[in-house]
Amino acid sequence: MAIVAEPAAATVPTQVKDARPLRADAARNRDNILEAAAELFGDEGTDASLEEIARRAGVGVGTLYRHFPHRTALIEQVYRHSVAELCADGPRLAATLPPWEALEAWLMSFVTYVGRKKGLATALRGALGDDASAVFADVHQQLRSTGDGLLFAAQQAGAVRADVETMDVLRAVSSVCHATVDAQDPEKTRRVLRLLLDGLRYGAAG
Repeated sequence: MAIVAEPAAATVPTQVKDARPLRADAARNRDNILEAAAELFGDEGTDASLEEIARRAGVGVGTLYRHFPHRTALIEQVYRHSVAELCADGPRLAATLPPWEALEAWLMSFVTYVGRKKGLATALRGALGDDASAVFADVHQQLRSTGDGLLFAAQQAGAVRADVETMDVLRAVSSVCHATVDAQDPEKTRRVLRLLLDGLRYGAAG
């Protein structure tokens, strides 16, 4: 099989923007590529074969390049996609669970999120340099916005202490995940997270 040459990486932010909505089949292909890339990047790092990503997604490598013209574009969109999925869980959990349980469930989902973004941030910094800061600022704002809503509801319900701020919690949870992720044992990570989460309730009004 002929190997398709990979275009050179861009040195500017690579978020794909197109005013035209994708057709259903094109949107499905794009989502499949992102899911396959997230899985393979998590297993093998961001140098994983783009040809293998295309194969796992069930598309030709040419289709992959039409959506993501170079590796950096794909890495950025995998990173953004994982954040978007995590943030989309916030309103759903808030609508179906009591405030504390919704916050706890969302923070527990960081185990998957941290595992998926393994190496992505480092790769983006290497490829985009200072321009990567705009990507990270956007992502952090999304996470903060979702977390603010869940945390405020839990505080209003008296389930979480009033002196806690969202970014403090997210940094602490992220640190726990990074410290334990090398053990390759998600349940062990969740046990440590439960200890941290117990601290959020210490001294709560309820």
